[in-house]
Amino acid sequence: MTSSHAHAQWSSRMGFVLAATGSAVGLGNIWKFPYMVGQSGGAAFVLVYLVCIALIGLPILVSEWLIGRRGQKNPINTMAQLAEQNGHHRSWALIGGIGILGAFLILSFYSVIGGWALAYMLDAATGAFSGLDKNAIGASFEAFLASPGTLFGWHTAFMSLTAIVVAMGVSGGLERGSKVMMPALGLILLVLVGYGTTTGSFGAAVEYLFKPDWSKLDGQVLLAALGHAFFTLSLGMGIMMAYGSYLGQEVNLLRTARTVVLMDTAIALCAGLAIFPIVIAHGLDPSAGPGLIFVTLPIAFGNMTGGIVLGALFFLLLTFAALTSSISLLEPVVELLEERTSLGRAGATLVASITIWALGIAALLSFNLWSGVKFAGLNIFDLLDYVTSKFMLPVAGLGAIVFAAWKLEQGSVRQELGLSQHEFKLWTFLSRYVAPLGVLFVFWHNI
Repeated sequence: MTSSHAHAQWSSRMGFVLAATGSAVGLGNIWKFPYMVGQSGGAAFVLVYLVCIALIGLPILVSEWLIGRRGQKNPINTMAQLAEQNGHHRSWALIGGIGILGAFLILSFYSVIGGWALAYMLDAATGAFSGLDKNAIGASFEAFLASPGTLFGWHTAFMSLTAIVVAMGVSGGLERGSKVMMPALGLILLVLVGYGTTTGSFGAAVEYLFKPDWSKLDGQVLLAALGHAFFTLSLGMGIMMAYGSYLGQEVNLLRTARTVVLMDTAIALCAGLAIFPIVIAHGLDPSAGPGLIFVTLPIAFGNMTGGIVLGALFFLLLTFAALTSSISLLEPVVELLEERTSLGRAGATLVASITIWALGIAALLSFNLWSGVKFAGLNIFDLLDYVTSKFMLPVAGLGAIVFAAWKLEQGSVRQELGLSQHEFKLWTFLSRYVAPLGVLFVFWHNI
């Protein structure tokens, strides 16, 4: 049964920009991108990354929005409908299906980590890190992961917050939530960066992040820049197609994509300026990777003046970043259920959320009770991450750019993008050859 509900629309371009940027700004932006910059050549890496974004990320982002706006439906129905209209087989719907399934699987374990951010926000606010050393905080984190009941509670709380926002609809939930959380995220970042300038290590952090070191630019760094340019924009997950389906024709896709890319990059770099002065000032390791957030930083917060307030603000920032991404991951699944069943918005959100939440329980149990359950040497949490990031997302992203560049009538694409003949030749070259080859390169490296 297919629902006949009226398709929602963003109420403003700014609301859409904030929602799309919120989707792009996730947990990885808060620790991974700044760490990659510092370890891979500083400003030299940033330059390479921006080139990769322009050549690969931006064309795919625009293509997914364009496909979504034309179809005005969930990614599966959109791909099937546009394929048929352009004289191709409806099996192109498989690309939309892979994207939605990818979002579904990712949210199941992403919600678990979002729950960690919520838990640590409370711990920081109540002074739980005060006076603890590296060993004590490390042991506390291990005990946290070893408790299925604790992880279950925080996973449930985070998934519930996500569902509440999405159930309120596009303008009332996604857009309104982004209009609150994204400015709040920016304000918290500015406060933390401001504190960083008082640590005595701000100059060292700036040098770590921005001093060009061209000697570090090798093949591995290029691959890292390519991969991050693709994954940071929430591509290949059905998200941007779903978001594009709520867009009106008045929105300039290329100009809006540039805005989202610049905001995403600026927030990631500001996160580095907020984190690394604290890390360096306390003699901690800035290359601690994922452990930087849940082990290394709590050491600093627990042993600094004002650490309770700063720690609570930081983990609130992390929670907002996780939430803006999680609501975008849930949206394409909910949109599909709304349009393919008789369920309304609230019902579709409830069904999708409960199913994803249940799979998330399996993911969180892989840290404790089910730690011995392995598939090809990977526990459930790592398996979900591996299958989605290494296979599903690149395939769906590649399918979207190939479809937009080779299967849609290109005269109408040029008109929709508002490009001159010369500009469209450049766009054609990027979308038909450069971006697909870039994704194939990332996919080949992954496997």
